[in-house]
Amino acid sequence: MSYILGIETSCDETAAAVLKDGRHVLSNIVGYQYEIHGRYGGIVPELACRRHIEVISPIVENAIKKADIELRDLSAIAVTSGPGLIGALLVGVSFAKSLSYALRIPLISVNHLEGHLWAISLEKRVTKPFIGLLVSGGHTNLYLVEDIGQYRLLGSTLDDAAGEAFDKVSKILGLGYPGGPAIERCAETGDPKAITFPRALSKKKGFDFSFSGIKTAVISYVRAMYPVSHIDDIPGVLKGEESLISDIAASFQQAVVDILVSKTIAAAREMGIDRVVVSGGVACNRVLRGEMSRHAQRYGIKVYIPGPKYCTDNAVMIAWVGHRYYKKGVFADLRLNPDARSSIG
Repeated sequence: MSYILGIETSCDETAAAVLKDGRHVLSNIVGYQYEIHGRYGGIVPELACRRHIEVISPIVENAIKKADIELRDLSAIAVTSGPGLIGALLVGVSFAKSLSYALRIPLISVNHLEGHLWAISLEKRVTKPFIGLLVSGGHTNLYLVEDIGQYRLLGSTLDDAAGEAFDKVSKILGLGYPGGPAIERCAETGDPKAITFPRALSKKKGFDFSFSGIKTAVISYVRAMYPVSHIDDIPGVLKGEESLISDIAASFQQAVVDILVSKTIAAAREMGIDRVVVSGGVACNRVLRGEMSRHAQRYGIKVYIPGPKYCTDNAVMIAWVGHRYYKKGVFADLRLNPDARSSIG
C-alpha cells in the first residue's frame, strides 16, 4: 500500500492531493487566485508567488486531513519542478523538499506537462501509444506518447499558447479574467461564422501552431469600425454592442478550435494512431471537446478528454505520475531545483 502526496504550484493554483496505490483519489485540494489577478487581466508572478507562500501549508494540511491519514503514513512526495513561474515553482519544491527531509521519505520530481498528458488516466485507461494535445494558458504542444517518460514532440506553438490568446482577446473585449471561460460564455449567443479570422499555419505541413496573429486580427477588425488609438480603449467603444462582442468571441473561439482540431487529427492520421488525448485548461472548452470528437469520428479515431477538474492544474495528476516513478524507484534528492523552462520529448 502506498500513499503519494502530490504538490502543484507551477502557476496561480496552489494544489495538494493524496493518491492511494496510484488509483484511489483520497483528496484533491486546489486554491485559486482569480480574485488577485482578475483586476490586472492576467497573472502577476510576484503576487502569485506571495499567495503560494501564504496558503501552501494549510492546503497540504487540508489534503492530509481529508485523506484521513497522518503525515507519517505518506510513502513519497511528488512535486511539480517545472515548467512554470520560477517563483511559484520554488515555493512548491522548497516545501516538498523540507517535508521529504523531515519525514525521511522519497522526493519525486514531476514535469507539469507530463502530469497533464496522463491526467486522463485518473478516469479512463487509454491504450498506448496515443497522440496527446496539451493545450493551456502556457502551452500548446502535440506529442506522440509511448509510455511514462517516453514522448516525442510533434509540434508546438511558435508564439502565444492557445490559452494565452483566449486571455488576451478576453481582455481586449473587456470580458475579464480568466479569458477561456469568459470567451466561451460570451460566444454562446454569438455566430461563429459572422467573422472570418485567420487559421494560421493550417495549410502548412508540420504540426506547429500560431495564435498571435488571430489576436491582431481581432484588434484590426474592431479598428476597422471604430477609431481606436490604443487597444485599452476597445472595451469602451464596444460598450453596448453586446451582439457584436458575442460574434467576435464566437468567431475567435471557432478559429482557435479549428486550428487545434485540424492539426491534432492530421497528426493522428499521419502517425497511424487511432487514439487522441486532449488535456490542459483549454480542454474544458465545450466547443473544442465537441469539434474534436466530431471530426475524429470521421476517421475512426477515439478521443479521450478528462473531466474539467482534471483538465485544469491540479495535484492529483502530479501524484499519479509520481506513483509511477515511485514504483520504478526514480527519485530526486535535496539538490532538486525548479526549472521554469523544462520540457519533455
